Amino acid sequence: MIKTTMAVAATTAVAVAVSGVMWYQKLNRKKDGNAKLARAEEMVAELERTCASPLERLRQLADAMEVEMHAGLALEGGSRLKMLLTYVDSLPTGDEEGLFYALDLGGTNFRVLRVQLGGRENRIVNKDAKEISIPPHIMVGSSGELFGFIASELAKFVATEGDKFQVFDGRQRELGFTFSFPVRQSSIASGTLIKWTKGFSIEDAVGADVVAELTAAMDKQGLDMRVAALINDTVGTLAGGRYYDEDVTVAVILGTGTNAAYVERASNIPKWHGLLPKSGEMVINMEWGNFKSSHLPITEFDRALDEESLNPGEQIYEKLISGMYLGDIVRRVLLKMAEEAELFGDTVPSKLRAPFILRSHDISSMHHDISPDLEVVAAKLKENIGVIDSTFETRKMVVQVCDIITRRAAQLAAAGIAGVLKKLGMDPSSKNNHKRVVAIDGALFEHNRVFRNCLERSLSQVLGEEIPFEVTHANDGSGVGAALIAASHSQYNRIGEL
Repeated sequence: MIKTTMAVAATTAVAVAVSGVMWYQKLNRKKDGNAKLARAEEMVAELERTCASPLERLRQLADAMEVEMHAGLALEGGSRLKMLLTYVDSLPTGDEEGLFYALDLGGTNFRVLRVQLGGRENRIVNKDAKEISIPPHIMVGSSGELFGFIASELAKFVATEGDKFQVFDGRQRELGFTFSFPVRQSSIASGTLIKWTKGFSIEDAVGADVVAELTAAMDKQGLDMRVAALINDTVGTLAGGRYYDEDVTVAVILGTGTNAAYVERASNIPKWHGLLPKSGEMVINMEWGNFKSSHLPITEFDRALDEESLNPGEQIYEKLISGMYLGDIVRRVLLKMAEEAELFGDTVPSKLRAPFILRSHDISSMHHDISPDLEVVAAKLKENIGVIDSTFETRKMVVQVCDIITRRAAQLAAAGIAGVLKKLGMDPSSKNNHKRVVAIDGALFEHNRVFRNCLERSLSQVLGEEIPFEVTHANDGSGVGAALIAASHSQYNRIGEL
């Protein structure tokens, strides 16, 4: 009996001891978990602090943008902004009539497009387009092969016009050419290729006039078509916006990349040495992605991204605000949180170390998740970085990071636009209370509601009542916009036939 009692007592003591150890371990795990959660929260707070863009900072950035614009207009190479002359001295008015084509070459695919314009009453009567893939061997072949292939496909497209599209009798077809590679432009319809990007490597095209190359290729196809204008997508966006609203004077692309173009008085361009255009105006392609200022809120994550990029030290503004980079900035933040605060558990997800595994559309999807348990965030974490099980607290922090990076981008974009509008001042020719209208295109602006709303709100705060403005969405500047530029620079405009 005594032995039994002692055995029971010993067993009880062991059980109590084990229970105590388990309780102590549980308590330690809870403390450890709380400490890691606190560290994660601390890192989010630090990110918010370093990304902060208060109103005073945004106004300083707007002023810095304006100063750089003046410097770039005064002297070639005088600013980080190229402030390129586009030789586009007239934008569409809505009165244009006839059939006009566009060619949009900017990657492994190109588009051919045609629009039938019906004047102010009917505007765009009909529109048709086709996208064509460029065979890989042509992307690394010769200039003749590339432009020969393009001209051949363009000729096939022209042959399918049908009854819906009509060229005025006795007129030559005209085309707007959107060429999204670095060129040195010398007139509205000429420009020499500086270098290839996006996987192209055609040595004999570098230094050649791309319009002359295309024209020669079209001639070989027996295609009677004149290239009326060589443009980029930002200038096309400006044309598309102006076509529907005569108060549009600024265009901005906020998508994978970013850029801005605007209408400047020719007399305000000291580096312009030619005869002033009859319109007295010139569209300027700012190439504003290269803007840099000490007032930009740059974090350790931005610096690391820049150092590891193909062009370190360049395009700093673009790396802060464009869709190409936002996802990777978020990835870098989450990686550090996973390493230092075990945001996703004991193991750092290996996929989180892969550059650009998160894209801007992933960030947007998580940012816009309004489900009670943030189910979209959970799905995106599983799909993109292999996090099978995430806590609600983790998902909330991921949304916070997305929010901080997205809002900073929107605020900085707003500061840039404010700088352009301040440079222009109020529009004395506007029929709408001297209002400036900004046409914006790009998936980041179009599809990310938080970004769009934050940009418009920040722009209002920076400008106050100084300059009345309005923001509008413009679409397909590289396609329809190019055709409209061809129409506004038609050879037949000069002889009063429109």
